[in-house]
Amino acid sequence: MMVTRCCHCLSGFLIVCLLLLASAPCALAEEQVDRTAGGPTVSADTTLQMYLASTGQPEEIAVQTVPPDSLKVTITEAILLCLENNRSLLVERLNPSIQQTFEDEERSIFDPEINVDISVGRMKGERLARSGSETEDFIIDSTEGIISLEQYFPTGTTVALEARTLRNDSSLYEDGFYSNRLGMTITQALLKGFGTDANLVRLKQARLDTRMSEYELRGFTEFLVSEVESTCWDYALARRQIEIVEESLKVSRQQLDETNELIAVGRLAKVELAAVQAEVASQEQALIEVRANKESIRLQLLRFLNPAGPGTWQREVDLIHQPTLPEIKLEDVELYVDVAMRMNPILNEARLEILHGDMELVKTRNGLLPLMDVFITLGESGYANSFGESISNINKDSYDALAGIRLNYPIFNREAKALNKRAEITWEQAQKAFENLSQLVEVDIRIAYIEVDRTKKQIAASSVTRMFNEEKFRIETEKLRVGKSTSFLVAQAQRDLLGSRIAEVRALTNYLKALIDLYRLDGSLLERRGISAPGSDPVKLSKS
Repeated sequence: MMVTRCCHCLSGFLIVCLLLLASAPCALAEEQVDRTAGGPTVSADTTLQMYLASTGQPEEIAVQTVPPDSLKVTITEAILLCLENNRSLLVERLNPSIQQTFEDEERSIFDPEINVDISVGRMKGERLARSGSETEDFIIDSTEGIISLEQYFPTGTTVALEARTLRNDSSLYEDGFYSNRLGMTITQALLKGFGTDANLVRLKQARLDTRMSEYELRGFTEFLVSEVESTCWDYALARRQIEIVEESLKVSRQQLDETNELIAVGRLAKVELAAVQAEVASQEQALIEVRANKESIRLQLLRFLNPAGPGTWQREVDLIHQPTLPEIKLEDVELYVDVAMRMNPILNEARLEILHGDMELVKTRNGLLPLMDVFITLGESGYANSFGESISNINKDSYDALAGIRLNYPIFNREAKALNKRAEITWEQAQKAFENLSQLVEVDIRIAYIEVDRTKKQIAASSVTRMFNEEKFRIETEKLRVGKSTSFLVAQAQRDLLGSRIAEVRALTNYLKALIDLYRLDGSLLERRGISAPGSDPVKLSKS
């Protein structure tokens, strides 16, 4: 018979399968995703250098302290220093690594599993003696050992190999009784749980979650780089404001001295002195404000850079490059919109959410199906009064075979239907959210483009305003010297000149910051700064 011939060689076949199943890795139907490191890999044209210079000799006090060093950096070096030391970024860089552990957790479902069960028992009882009139006691000692290897495959197939040995030692028999068995059971899902599409959903979703964490990290890194660069320009502006106000204060004091001389010789009335004194006081007040503003920005910049060494908050920051107008040709706005549609981390993360929803639909639709499994069990056994003989007897004609079908289906199946309905609505919501987000990103790009154009034009306009205010101040000063103007008009002209000089520098800084914001919104800031980070590949959605 067919089954008899098959079972004769089953023992050898089971041993081979046992070895293959133990050594073969889980054959997943999808290739491994690229495990990108949790943090961005910095690659820039400029090597990070830190130049430390002493700020002066320590004061002679009871405990001598060494003043903190001055940190001299360029904008590029500040960005690199931030990427190395910023504590917020160090926290965010761990998220992809954490998320990857969920991939391993989901992959473990397909790992082979070994089970070992050893039991020892004794049974004591009575039975009728052979004479039939009396009872006699008997004792049965049994020892059983089972070892099995089981693995679940992405196809919905479960393969289990089992080796079992049993020894019975009874007072009813002179010798012990041994039984050994090798068996194999194969179970295949036919409806619910069938195929790799349904069984790999959770693993694929875990991989998508890891990619989403990489895009989150990229978005955070871009925001951090833009904040560092913008803060650098704000710091440069604050330092330049101090210089401008100090120069203006110096001119005001010279104007005060000159006014005192003109009053002394009788060429000006004493009442003209109040306007000049008020202007000097106003300039001193402005100097206090700009110095405090510079200190606040310095602390923010040090927070971003987090340089090594003691006395972090007391260190001065010396930006080597002052704001200069870069030679940048602004392309058509549609080009920046196209780049944003491909590279913006928020949009790519939203696309991954849609793909996540696609897989959730596959999982919940599979859950609507009834459970129908077909199984087959084959085994061979050997019996003897000794352990060795029972093993050798496995190759004889004794065998067992079992086949069947399991079926299970909830009558209403409400849970599966609710999960599927929820997945459909969530998928539709993700689609509409992506469309809305794409529109918001495009609007932000267009507004940022307008801001870049506006600030660039403001540079030329503020320069013209400053030149005319310089001429106005010069004329009013000359008129005052010949007695044809007043100190109030001179002070007013000087105040206008101070404001226009600061506005000119601020216009340049605003232009540079507007460019940074535009590059951040279209997702190209890191590439433009020579920095590679996870999440650089655009996510593509299937057209179906």
